[in-house]
Amino acid sequence: MERLTLHEDPRSGNCYKIKLTAALLGQPIDLRQYDIMQGDTRRPEFLETVNANGRIPVLQIGDRFLPESNAACWYLAEGSALVPDDRFDRADMLRWMFFEQYNHEPNVATLRFWLHFVGQANLTEHQRSQIVAKRAAGEDALAVMEEKLGRNDWFVANRVTIADIALYPYTHVCEAGGFRLRDYPAVCAWLRRIEALERYIPME
Repeated sequence: MERLTLHEDPRSGNCYKIKLTAALLGQPIDLRQYDIMQGDTRRPEFLETVNANGRIPVLQIGDRFLPESNAACWYLAEGSALVPDDRFDRADMLRWMFFEQYNHEPNVATLRFWLHFVGQANLTEHQRSQIVAKRAAGEDALAVMEEKLGRNDWFVANRVTIADIALYPYTHVCEAGGFRLRDYPAVCAWLRRIEALERYIPME
């Protein structure tokens, strides 16, 4: 297999999901770290070589570069037990991964970044005006997860898949964005199941 290098900031849940996927699969992966708070991914050498979109994570496979966290998780996990064999289950897995990127991450992860790393006093007026709406949308996303996990141990196929891995990182640190995990007991039980998996690694 070609050498794998993850271009990452260890504080990012999107980067962590790739490391967690690799760990659960026992796949070695090299790390190259950047500080997004210092604008490392906006420098010309990064834009010209790694990702013209100026964002991480990027999974480097040999001399090829794959941006987007869920695409990288798919690349690592394809053909493994983390991707279901059944056609509908695979599509359902992708559905939850799209949900993570469109409904969960833009609200839960954004509030964590704004409040925990940037600080409310340093937010722009536009960002401050969005906090209430993002909190409501994040709570809606967590409620959807709670409803699903109240009926099933995992999101798809009655076993852990990369749908679970995609949703785990920003959920388990959501309290840094002002959300209350105790309001979602089924989600809390699911977090413990993830953390009990063989080869699980914690977020840095």
